[in-house]
Amino acid sequence: MAETTVSDFIIDRLIAWDLHRFFGYPGDGIGGFDGALERAERSGKDFRYIRPTHEEIAAFLATAHAKFTGEAGVCIATSGPGAVHLLNGLYDARMDNQPVLAIVGQQARVSIGTDFQQQLDLERLFQDVAGYVETVTTPMQAQTVLDRALRIATADRCPTVVILPADVQDEPMEEPADAHFVSRTGIGRPSTRLLPPADELRRAAEVLGAGSKVAMLVGAGAAGATDEVLAVADRLGAGIVTSLLGKDVVPGDVPHHTQQAGLLGSRPSYDMLKNCDTLLMIGCSFPYTEFLPATGQARGVQIDLKAQNLSLRYPMEVNLLGDARSTLGALLELLERQSDRSWQQGIVDGMREWDEVTGRLAATTADPTNPRYVFQELNERLPRRAIVTADAGSTADWYGQHIRLGRDMMGSLSGSLASMIAAMPYALAAKFAHPDRPVICTIGDGAFQMLGMNELLTVKRHWQEWEDPRFIVMVLHNDDLTQVSWEMREAGDPRYDTSQLVEDMDYAGYARLLGLTGIRVEDPADVGPAWDRALAADGPVVLDVLTDPNVPPLPPHVTLDQARSMAQSLLKGDPAERRVIVESARSVAAELFATAKHAVTRDR
Repeated sequence: MAETTVSDFIIDRLIAWDLHRFFGYPGDGIGGFDGALERAERSGKDFRYIRPTHEEIAAFLATAHAKFTGEAGVCIATSGPGAVHLLNGLYDARMDNQPVLAIVGQQARVSIGTDFQQQLDLERLFQDVAGYVETVTTPMQAQTVLDRALRIATADRCPTVVILPADVQDEPMEEPADAHFVSRTGIGRPSTRLLPPADELRRAAEVLGAGSKVAMLVGAGAAGATDEVLAVADRLGAGIVTSLLGKDVVPGDVPHHTQQAGLLGSRPSYDMLKNCDTLLMIGCSFPYTEFLPATGQARGVQIDLKAQNLSLRYPMEVNLLGDARSTLGALLELLERQSDRSWQQGIVDGMREWDEVTGRLAATTADPTNPRYVFQELNERLPRRAIVTADAGSTADWYGQHIRLGRDMMGSLSGSLASMIAAMPYALAAKFAHPDRPVICTIGDGAFQMLGMNELLTVKRHWQEWEDPRFIVMVLHNDDLTQVSWEMREAGDPRYDTSQLVEDMDYAGYARLLGLTGIRVEDPADVGPAWDRALAADGPVVLDVLTDPNVPPLPPHVTLDQARSMAQSLLKGDPAERRVIVESARSVAAELFATAKHAVTRDR
């Protein structure tokens, strides 16, 4: 029987930690570990190694795996450049509070400090992104380093990094000795079901019970507490706003759920937060404080598992350090049901009007197709248990404003980091984690060209393993880095074509080249049928939808400064000046008409 190497031990230990899916890319710096993976796979051990086309994708896959499963994601990379490539995905994990373990190769111990090829100071490299980073310098140390990395990742909800020098990877494993300097560790993650003290819960209940206009701002930290969030809102007669990351925490059909706030949000969310007298934030660190109540306007209560998030965005009166489900459950026992429903009913009426607005915005004519209409048509067809991902570009606008996720659905994107390309690895991670569910990736052509289209190769490699073969990649094809173009205009600058225009290509044809289904949509009348065909397909589909880059992502409240900056950008000679004016006028007219119609209907 062959002796167990350090790499063999780490693979077995990961499985013992109940981790069974690893995303990685090979290289000689991690070669000993790669060899152990091959041996473990050949012997039928309970894990799956998935190799995407790039280490950056592997890290995003691990982050998304954590989001869609609640367990730690694992990514693996070689030394030097492979390690560097992990950083973007690991920062995504750090900024969205996701547990991820990165196992990274390093040159042999004897070479450290000699500027050997591909030797970087990896501990320094990962110091900012990781909650724990350590190099395994002896076989006996491997158990302690790995166990501690996983415990910190899961307890603190952050990425951690274990560095394996090349020579250590193949060393015979040594059981930690009962000796001075040696730590002996065990498997097991601590519970994060934390409950604040009773006196603090009573103070919070008093603040919330005294409010007559309560707004709840709910983030991804409230995942798993849907019933409790809804029960508290009912008890208080409150309205609910969700962050983009928390969109799937509250069902989209809850009438007093106004979806998102901020530039990508709804007007009812804006109005609620600007007019409330009490703010309850749950598992959320919404950064755009200009959309929150004015200082002193509202009394505040915040619930969060991370102490550093408490009172960070708004001066809170009561700060509750605890998990959302346990804390809300305890609060429910202390809250009396408010009989006055006028505040909540006003929110319901405002949301009904806003739905009319977004419907009319989606129906406005564009050249050739209004991107809002593409998302509106998807929303009407979302299948049960669907998982939807979005890019950090303009797809995030339309995802936020037009997609309503049902109680049995999931959705996510790169939140605080807001990185391009994440939509594709997020969709893949969702599919690997839930192969029996339909997955829909919405992505801009810029992000698709950046790295997204590479991952169609991973789709081609694996899709026939999936129980439900539906995997749809909808590319907004407008040959423009649209989100940045609009950000430039908002800042008062014209679109800079040298930086903004994307090379035109046939995305549907590329899909067909790989043996997948490609559907090109050039006419708005074909959008609905194209979605029907994609959702009924028996394999992956790329929807290549030609859309208008000049449809404005209007914020729910346009400030005078924003309007002035836009006018200045057009006066400076924006290349799409005429189209921007036409489409903006159409959008504003549609919004005004919908608002007026709703007001007339309400007054009858």
